[in-house]
Amino acid sequence: MIVACCPGQGSQTPGFLSAWLELDGVADSLAAYSEAAEVDLVLHGTQSDADTIRDTRIAQPLIVAASLIAAAALAERAGRAPDGTAGHSVGELAALVGAGVVSAEQAMSLVGVRGRAMADAAAQTPTGMSAVIGGDEHAVLARLAELELSPANYNGGGQIVVAGALPALAALAEEPVKGTRVIPLQVAGAFHTAYMAPAVETLRAAIGAVVPGDPQITLWTNKDGSVVTSGAAALDLIVNQVSSPVRWDLCMSSFADNGVTGLIELAPAGALAGLAKRGLRGTPVVAVKTPEDLDAAAELLNGAAA
Repeated sequence: MIVACCPGQGSQTPGFLSAWLELDGVADSLAAYSEAAEVDLVLHGTQSDADTIRDTRIAQPLIVAASLIAAAALAERAGRAPDGTAGHSVGELAALVGAGVVSAEQAMSLVGVRGRAMADAAAQTPTGMSAVIGGDEHAVLARLAELELSPANYNGGGQIVVAGALPALAALAEEPVKGTRVIPLQVAGAFHTAYMAPAVETLRAAIGAVVPGDPQITLWTNKDGSVVTSGAAALDLIVNQVSSPVRWDLCMSSFADNGVTGLIELAPAGALAGLAKRGLRGTPVVAVKTPEDLDAAAELLNGAAA
């Protein structure tokens, strides 16, 4: 079983869509996605600088659009789709498209709403996020409780992303838990925490107009790494994950339990491939960063099929 993994916010880099625009049909797709998301994806994916595309309103649609473009190109190149899919944070919207739960245009409309709502929620209180690398997990969580910080992403491989008030994050960096490194992240707020509660209801209202299909391939959820078989349940999970932790560690454990034999991280790739190499040692992984990586991904996909 080969799984397509769709990355989350922070994986975008300036100009990363330029190479994809050289493929037939991509410009038309991006035009449609831009209209649905209310974001100029071509401008921001080719010309905007790092500070501009860090804006949550822009970053989230860019990332989902890139994953959709890469997924379509891979299916054409390989002649088949992956056997399963999962997404990290906002990447879950791209995964829903891959599983047949929503259309690409529906996902792009929803990610536009999600990005704007989360940016608005983040603007209410100065907050941020930091990655904590290494150390004893119980000790890390105890320190977070002391500082009133929240674990936002359990990424596996000894990495937890924490979120909360900026003074508390500064205190954690000044006095880290023994054996850990604390790396501040360039994001605009405390995503996947209670600070995002206002965004939950905004997204819930938008999703209420969507009639989903049930997943056509295996679909995992960030909530607990379980397999989702209902389209309605998948949409409900997408809403609630805005203010709850991403359990990518449990997704990777579930990949192993379900006999996954390879992972393909869709554009803009790199982060999830790195986590897989640490958390799923020995499992073949291909990161599709540019169209040049499509052949390797197709080979992995068809090699497993054969």
